[in-house]
Amino acid sequence: MDEELHRLIGEARRGGKDAFARLVTLYKDRVYRHAYGMLGDRMEAEDMAQEAFLKAYYALPGLESEYAFSSWLMRIATNLCKDRLLKRDKLRRVEGGPYEEAASEGNRDQETPLYIREALGRLSVEHREVILLHDLQGYRYEEIAVLLEIPVGTVKSRLHAARVSLRKEMREGEEE
Repeated sequence: MDEELHRLIGEARRGGKDAFARLVTLYKDRVYRHAYGMLGDRMEAEDMAQEAFLKAYYALPGLESEYAFSSWLMRIATNLCKDRLLKRDKLRRVEGGPYEEAASEGNRDQETPLYIREALGRLSVEHREVILLHDLQGYRYEEIAVLLEIPVGTVKSRLHAARVSLRKEMREGEEE
């Protein structure tokens, strides 16, 4: 770990607001991209990223090791996104219709083709998160296991199943 980063995390753990602000600057894009990948909505992703940093700020004194900061922060963001997705599902069932995203198509991420974003959106949360973490964000199996608190073997099997599901969703999307 970079000495400067290690120092910042230690300082933030001891209550240093400037050090924490610097950590937010360093990690905000990564957390936002992860939240956007999970949620598919820019506004919600921004909300979840802010909420993740707020939770991290208050929980930081309890962080066991500075070396675990990155995975710990991403776990907070992942859990917040999962909670948001569960609320969406409940809303969808209560309203009896699909979740309508307020964002226009022009507000979507232009780097990932629309048919892939749509197919990812139809996957289960567990499948979507492993694909995002491994294939799009480049985390290794071991890092994903730590982030999601599951065995490495489960990561591998879930990733395989997720890719199979994604291929199926993409084929079905082409037929429509």
